[in-house]
Amino acid sequence: MTEVAILGGGCFWCTESVFLAVRGVLEVAPGYSGGHVANPSYEQVCGKATGHIEVVRVVFDPEVIDFETVLQVFFATHDPTTVDQQGADVGPQYASAIFCQSEQQKEIAQRVIAEVQAEIGEPVVTKVLGAEHFWPAEDYHRNYYAQHPNQGYCQAVIAPKLSKFRKRFAQLLAG
Repeated sequence: MTEVAILGGGCFWCTESVFLAVRGVLEVAPGYSGGHVANPSYEQVCGKATGHIEVVRVVFDPEVIDFETVLQVFFATHDPTTVDQQGADVGPQYASAIFCQSEQQKEIAQRVIAEVQAEIGEPVVTKVLGAEHFWPAEDYHRNYYAQHPNQGYCQAVIAPKLSKFRKRFAQLLAG
């Protein structure tokens, strides 16, 4: 049995690279969710008129990692306190969001957000939304960090996030 989490944490290249390193995660796919245009392109989403958020679809084994732990990784590897922004990436497509696939996920998400907010002492602006259609991103976005580890963005943004994840969640590293 598997479970699905759809998470928006800024640029999907970053979020994808983190979750590919998590034990119990079976598949990670970058894509778009939450908008009003069917099958949007990257260019359309970056144009900020489709309403979509860059997300990753994380398929995981709940016997190995539960949804709460998935969210703990999610919150530790992006900034949930900035509206529509992660670092230099600014725009509605970079919103922090959880597209809940069930009422149980919604309850867990709300509880984890309250815990994170208490821990950091700042308001968490992560949107807790209902399930929306997931549109896969174009193929060239898949495994972006693995394909371009020396690219400037990867070195400046993704590599530090991965390092932070590995230090804080060593026990969750995939074999």
